[in-house]
Amino acid sequence: MSQELHHHTMRAVTYTGAGGREVLAVEDQALPAPGPGEVLIKVTAAGINRADLLQRAGNYPVPEGASEVPGLEVSGTIEETGAGVGNWDFGTPVCALLAGGGYAEYVVVPAGQVVPVPDGVSLTDAAGLPEVAATCWSNLVQQAGVGRGDWVLVHGGTGGIGSFALQLLKALGARPVATAGSAEKVQRSLELGAEVAINHREEDFVARMNEITGGHGADVILDVMGAKYLEKNVAALARGGRLVVIGLQGGASGTLPIGKVMGKNAVVTGTMLRPRPVEEKAGIMREVAEHVWPLVTTGAIRSTTDAVFALEDVAAAQDRFEEADRTGKILLVTGERP
Repeated sequence: MSQELHHHTMRAVTYTGAGGREVLAVEDQALPAPGPGEVLIKVTAAGINRADLLQRAGNYPVPEGASEVPGLEVSGTIEETGAGVGNWDFGTPVCALLAGGGYAEYVVVPAGQVVPVPDGVSLTDAAGLPEVAATCWSNLVQQAGVGRGDWVLVHGGTGGIGSFALQLLKALGARPVATAGSAEKVQRSLELGAEVAINHREEDFVARMNEITGGHGADVILDVMGAKYLEKNVAALARGGRLVVIGLQGGASGTLPIGKVMGKNAVVTGTMLRPRPVEEKAGIMREVAEHVWPLVTTGAIRSTTDAVFALEDVAAAQDRFEEADRTGKILLVTGERP
């Protein structure tokens, strides 16, 4: 189904160069049209992610063919469908994983990356779910094969990824352990489902992980730090353990102790979600809708929104994203703030 649009421009955020908040601008752009296999979403809200700020700084190239407008996840309603898309009716509330283009009033996205809004979640809050759900499911389940009873170390237990991961792991019957940087964040990690939370500013997480698991170590480590934690992460792995690196907040180049990796029969892997082929993303989102959304609906996983900003206040929104006391998603809304 589709409805003819009576206007041909939309508001969208652009980066006028690489830099800080001074490169942010909101401008009128031509309304995109869905091609075969695509849908046009009228955006209600967009989630802010670290990749958006890396792109602003010039450190995250936009994948070939993707929109230069930032934004990797949105919620909204179906506005128009392209050829070959028969499963979405006009006005249906949805959320979607994007390669870009989310900070705008409308966005075109491959139909396979669009999923229903989970029952019980507001249309605005749903914007904060697709990226983190896809990241956690694809890395913890598809990549690392987390199973019931596995010890899983999650670095940054109260961050966007970490807070979702802890809840997902608990729901899957794994044994999550978190690192966090303050007493308050340690407590929050425990509330989110961690069996134990380690204050990495006061304790050595390798020694603590060994102690917690009775010498077994971590079956899986989900790491956003990269180089800074590489050697320590390998030391913390169990025999047959899997280290999945999904972020480089602690640097991009480190020393890998290959002998230890071999001795533990371990796997060290790294993934990025944004540049994956459309078919892969569609497969991830299909599994998210099937396996993760029911957990959100029952309340086993709760999405928390820290703050909501208007599209024109994108600079303030990105500033808030970078503040240390943030405890949930930062969202941009295209209409009135709820």
